[in-house]
Amino acid sequence: VQLQASGGGLVQAGGSLRLSCAASGRTFRNYALAWFRQVLGKEREFVASVYYSGTNYADSVKGRFTISRDNAKDTVDLQMNGLKPEDTAVYYCAAGFGLPSILRGTPAYWGQGTQVTVSS
Repeated sequence: VQLQASGGGLVQAGGSLRLSCAASGRTFRNYALAWFRQVLGKEREFVASVYYSGTNYADSVKGRFTISRDNAKDTVDLQMNGLKPEDTAVYYCAAGFGLPSILRGTPAYWGQGTQVTVSS
């Protein structure tokens, strides 16, 4: 089972990036899928989740980020608009057995991180 994240990079403040995460090894269509982020020296924090048709967002990204999933492809994307320097972090995708595991920060599967750097 593997979650492969891609799409990170360097962008100026106000710009956009789209992260994508592809699952392999099994289907995740019945799992809650999410994105977390972590700044060096700080705890990993929840960014957004999608479980069936429901989505949740951290207050810090509401209105700027959009999470979406494609069950046919077993992918989950994170469209990030209006990026700010404080969005700079390593972003991780994750899959959990239901939403509570995501919101507790204890999903069953983690992908490798992808670096997002927003310059001011």
